[in-house]
Amino acid sequence: MSHRKFSCPRKGSLAFLPRKRCKHIRGRVRSFPQDNAEQKPHLTAFMGYKAGMTHIVRELDRPGSKAHKKEVVEAVSIVEAPPMVIVGVVGYVKTPRGLRPLTTVWAEHLSDQLRRRFYKNWCKSKKKAFTKYAKKMAADKKSFEDQLKRITKYCAVVRVLAHTQIDKIHLRQKKAHLMEIQVNGGSVADKVAYAKEHLEQQVPVSTVFEKDEMVDVLGVTKGHGFEGVTHRWGTTKLPRKTHKGLRKVACIGAWHPARVAYSVARAGQNGFHHRTELNKKVYRVGTGLLDKDGKPTGEHNGKTDYDLTEKSINPMGGFPHYGLVRQDFLMIKGAVVGTKKRVLTLRKSLIPQTNRRAQEKVDLKFIDTSSKFGHGRFQTADEKKAFMGPLKGKE
Repeated sequence: MSHRKFSCPRKGSLAFLPRKRCKHIRGRVRSFPQDNAEQKPHLTAFMGYKAGMTHIVRELDRPGSKAHKKEVVEAVSIVEAPPMVIVGVVGYVKTPRGLRPLTTVWAEHLSDQLRRRFYKNWCKSKKKAFTKYAKKMAADKKSFEDQLKRITKYCAVVRVLAHTQIDKIHLRQKKAHLMEIQVNGGSVADKVAYAKEHLEQQVPVSTVFEKDEMVDVLGVTKGHGFEGVTHRWGTTKLPRKTHKGLRKVACIGAWHPARVAYSVARAGQNGFHHRTELNKKVYRVGTGLLDKDGKPTGEHNGKTDYDLTEKSINPMGGFPHYGLVRQDFLMIKGAVVGTKKRVLTLRKSLIPQTNRRAQEKVDLKFIDTSSKFGHGRFQTADEKKAFMGPLKGKE
């Protein structure tokens, strides 16, 4: 072992400083994919809620790999993504200093779950947000059209304001999450026409992402509170007989300069940081168990071409700390940031991926739906009933 800093370096990149709690819980998109005028107008991002994880079995199609044509087991994350509602249009002008917003046009009718977003305490408020705006729009449609014409004439970037339908998933929260999503493809007039056409309309996740696509996941990691240097930075524990504790940094710097350098590992907040994970593969874009009117669709979204068992994506007993996934969902390879119920932003990949893993077509053989609470043995309730036989209490 020559130098420890080479063979076993201190964990934690200094590029992510300061390690403090994120001010916002929603994944914030700082860059959208580059526009391509040859494509049709489309959204470049979407929002969903982390439900949990399971595992799948598939046959690997990767020539040259030792596992080629063999079955592999992989962990996947389920992100529930009910249709989003487009409620506004924002136009941006390009300037030497970057983008400048020109104008924002809102829809006439906004739901209460969105209007809650504009209040700290909805119950004690007068609930007057956007009431004057709605009356003005109803009386003067011409100003609405004029604003859209201004966007078409002067703007180079068009984004829509869209919010989640948080009332469709059974969380305690009633306040919807709102974000700007860039519209890519076509001319500016095409983008404005697309936004106007979808105003106050529901946009399902299947129109934004498709199977085998690579997406970026933006969100806030799981919080761990105030942590010491050993866990927060992975520094070496001191010998057993060390005075006043051993989960410490022995020397935090020389006498002079008479201050502690920013690069020295210190105790502090660990977790609840904003992070962006690039290029995660979508294994399935699933249809919900309920349609937009809340009626059952009769969909068995846990089936595959090889496993014909009629089952949903939900494990027995539901996802721990989440419940049942009833709406549309995305199945993403590997883990995603955050705790259960955390809102995640899914963005189209910034750079088109051309490597073999990105181009690979995934053919699922089996999706595990056994209980995630303990050692699950059965895939469905019928399978358990057939194995256990008639039980004493239910005869």
